[in-house]
Amino acid sequence: MEKTSQSDCSCANHAGIGPSFLNEGSGIGAARRWRIPLKFSLSLLSLAIVLGGCGADASKPAVQAEAKPAEPAVPEEIQLAAKSLLGSESQVLAFGDLAKNGKQEFLVANVVPKTPTNNLPGTIVTRAVVAENTEGKWAELLRCDEHLKNEKGFLGGMPLAAITGWRLQYEQNPEKGLQLYFTPLKGVTDSHVLPIAVQWNPATKRYQSLDRNYEHFLLESPSLQDARSTLR
Repeated sequence: MEKTSQSDCSCANHAGIGPSFLNEGSGIGAARRWRIPLKFSLSLLSLAIVLGGCGADASKPAVQAEAKPAEPAVPEEIQLAAKSLLGSESQVLAFGDLAKNGKQEFLVANVVPKTPTNNLPGTIVTRAVVAENTEGKWAELLRCDEHLKNEKGFLGGMPLAAITGWRLQYEQNPEKGLQLYFTPLKGVTDSHVLPIAVQWNPATKRYQSLDRNYEHFLLESPSLQDARSTLR
């Protein structure tokens, strides 16, 4: 027991002696000097690999959580009806019970593709239609081309000049249904162009435009001049 104690602890208890890999010398001391830091480096490398592997695994659930669910495919019946209304280049933007009235509808538009010359924000359209399925047949409820119209005429609050392009914004309100906002891009003399809000009116059972405060529905008019004057 005494011999073991002396051989193992004498260097550690000797004054002025530090770890062997910090001392200068040759022979056995030099071998120990290189062997210890090598073991230390390998230990650090192993620890880094373990931690790196844990980090990679931990990030996988976060990536999976951020993945958005795939949008439902547009039924073939709606695609065919959309093409019959706006042509083969039309794009169905939304479908379902859009007006919250229990009937199937879809919103289709001729969307202007993004190009270096067309870098305007939002969805730019030249034409758009909201159609409804009644007893197995699709019928237009709202049309946007150079003007905004429904079966009763031109919507209130429209510009007098013909519009060649619109910025279309839309959202689905859980209570009020589809809400549309059309912003004219050309042919408007107003210095401050505001979006024209359009929404389903349960009282009249059709899509109508709203006033500037988005509170009251505006009546349609058979002429553009009358439709414009409803805001004055």
